[in-house]
Amino acid sequence: MPKDHGIGASQKRREDVRFLTGTGQYTDDINVYGQTYCHFLRSDVAHGRITSIDTAAAEAMPGVVRIFTGKDFEGVGGLPCGWLITDRFGEPMKEPGHPVLAQGKVRHVGDPICAVVADSLEEARNAAEAIVVEIEELPAVVDMKAALAEGAPLVHDDMGTNLCYDWGFVEDNRAAVDEAIRNAHHVTTLELVNNRLVANPMEPRVAVAEYNRANDESTLYTTSQNPHVIRLLMGAFVLGIPEHKLRVVAPDVGGGFGTKIFHYAEEAFVTFAARKINRPVKWTSTRSEAFMSDAHGRDHVTKIELALDKDNNFVAVRTDTLANMGAYLSTFSSSIPTWLHGTLMAGNYRTPHIYVNVRAVFTNTVPVDAYRGAGRPEATFQLERVIDKAARELGVDPIALRRQNFITEFPYATPVAVEYDTGDYVATMDKLEEMIDRAGFAARRKESEAKGKLRGLGINCYIEACGIAPSNLVGQLGARAGLYDAATVRVNATGSISVMVGAHSHGQGHETSFPQVVAEMLGIDESMIDIVHGDSSKIPFGMGTYGSRSLAVCGSAMVRATEKIINKAKKIAGHLLEAADTDIELKDGRFTVAGTDKSVAWGDVTLAAYVPHNYPLEEIEPGLEETAFYDPSNFTYPSGAYACEVELDPETGRVTVERFAAADDFGNVVNPMIVEGQVHGGIAQGIGQALLESCVYDSDGQLLSASYMDYAMPRATDVPFYAVDHSCATPCTHNPLGVKGCGEAGAIGSPPAVVNAVIDALASGGHKVDHIDMPVSPHRVWSAMQG
Repeated sequence: MPKDHGIGASQKRREDVRFLTGTGQYTDDINVYGQTYCHFLRSDVAHGRITSIDTAAAEAMPGVVRIFTGKDFEGVGGLPCGWLITDRFGEPMKEPGHPVLAQGKVRHVGDPICAVVADSLEEARNAAEAIVVEIEELPAVVDMKAALAEGAPLVHDDMGTNLCYDWGFVEDNRAAVDEAIRNAHHVTTLELVNNRLVANPMEPRVAVAEYNRANDESTLYTTSQNPHVIRLLMGAFVLGIPEHKLRVVAPDVGGGFGTKIFHYAEEAFVTFAARKINRPVKWTSTRSEAFMSDAHGRDHVTKIELALDKDNNFVAVRTDTLANMGAYLSTFSSSIPTWLHGTLMAGNYRTPHIYVNVRAVFTNTVPVDAYRGAGRPEATFQLERVIDKAARELGVDPIALRRQNFITEFPYATPVAVEYDTGDYVATMDKLEEMIDRAGFAARRKESEAKGKLRGLGINCYIEACGIAPSNLVGQLGARAGLYDAATVRVNATGSISVMVGAHSHGQGHETSFPQVVAEMLGIDESMIDIVHGDSSKIPFGMGTYGSRSLAVCGSAMVRATEKIINKAKKIAGHLLEAADTDIELKDGRFTVAGTDKSVAWGDVTLAAYVPHNYPLEEIEPGLEETAFYDPSNFTYPSGAYACEVELDPETGRVTVERFAAADDFGNVVNPMIVEGQVHGGIAQGIGQALLESCVYDSDGQLLSASYMDYAMPRATDVPFYAVDHSCATPCTHNPLGVKGCGEAGAIGSPPAVVNAVIDALASGGHKVDHIDMPVSPHRVWSAMQG
């Protein structure tokens, strides 16, 4: 029977009660006495030199408290990049300054020039309209190839180039890869685009700052996935505020998808401004503002080559990618096309020779950073599309070609510097074939053809690296922060527990799944356990939530802290029971002397911890609270196999997703219901990228898809009901829970499945189309069909 509590139980999310009843507290719900409101005047040109700013008329308008420009931030630090990439020649990446407000030049539409602080938002907006900014417009560069051409306009004049870095990985493999491709029996080549995306979380970004002059302390409330990192970056590198004088709070957050990981100018500005005017300052992004101020995702252009021998075994992969950085380096932007992309180019396959080249390029566009999956979707899309094309060129079954080349022995060291500890790609493919009724596909295709439609089946596999670690490794790779996490378990005298975690929950269900782990370890009810997160003043430290790291890293820290609690509680129980602590067993919330019926309840032990009247204080300290830090020894490697069936209307080019199946290996699963929901959400975002979404600039750097009128978000009618399975589990071997992570899988595995299905549908109608770039819109499909 299914479990109803503890690890493995499908419990409904407890946090949904407040969200569904409208009692959650989001950042925009926070209002501080005496607060002012901020409105940013942003650039409406992509590239230009600021020649003058006249704020006199605006400053005289009603309600205006102060107007800030870039001059106010002279001597203040710029927004830092958290990952230093060293190129294939041993040189550090180009790292231009990123001012809080534009200084001298604007470099993308939406670049903040001035900030008006006023008593009301309406007054701030009105005053912003009265500011006169003179900009000498300069030629903009948007296309990455054009940006690297000789004589191209420079985004940053002082760098002398638009090339951020030219990264080769693994550089020592290059010659062997070139030779293997030259001598291969067959080489499949594919050029593709991984389209630029806007994350569009439900809640736009918000920042509220207040300053207490009495104790010189600043507090920032912000929509962040990692408040401790914001405190570190903003305090140490931008504003110079000691960490003990800076509190960062991220309350309920309505979705992140990566775009709320980063430290943004607006957070630094309101914190700075609140100190200057000695009043709270609040900024709330509009949806249209989010399109030109939130970090975008993806935006790669790649050429990939797959070489095979005469028996169709993979012998080499070579890729050449242009990765758009936008106008500035966002917090983790430099690592996405490199260490989070290049290290996954082996995929699920034995490929002895791999070389990845990435050139990162500055353009006059919004900065690009992590979006759900962050580098892994880009790697998977390249690899799975070229494998499908190779199968079509060779006339072999695409599933058989994949099966033939699967990695089957673990641990497996790939040619791109990572070691997969465990997995079973054959089992997930077996499960997928069982789920999709492949034998019945021919009949379904005939049914579609009878309606004048084409039907296609797309298959692909994926592997992901989650819980980026260990710190000593990522430090060598250029990370400027550790990637461990921390948890504190505080047991109260009555037996209830507060667990303070460094991970932040913004849709992942931590408040439900984390108590399931602790409750299972202690044998108590989950209702006795409360999860505290998102407040730097309450939690020792934490690296936040992204990269499907929460349970694998922070959850493991929580397990280690709980183990310390159990060890101390056994000493107290042993004293109460007049037995050695080594003879004490904990089961179902009771401590028992092994082999006897002598026992004491959890609550009696926790009370004794705080009422230590009768145990030796020289051996046992009062209280029951423990902290643990956990630094993983390796990534975790979720994997899976996905299938998509589409129906295509040859008259219009419109594609509809009819069936979708996902067989995932997430290792051990704590809450199957939450896992299924995470996969559903990821698949929906992947289908959105594959068929609908695209962030488009014109040649002058104007954002053409700057609202939902032009940016096509998926709706309920665009996605089918999904068949989801995660029974083929191979537990992670190096964390105490055996978990791998699930939050990004759907967004990684679904885009190539959709595109593979579209190409298969076209082939069934006699259309020889090798590839269509995402989004596979009706216009693109129809145009491809016309030849």
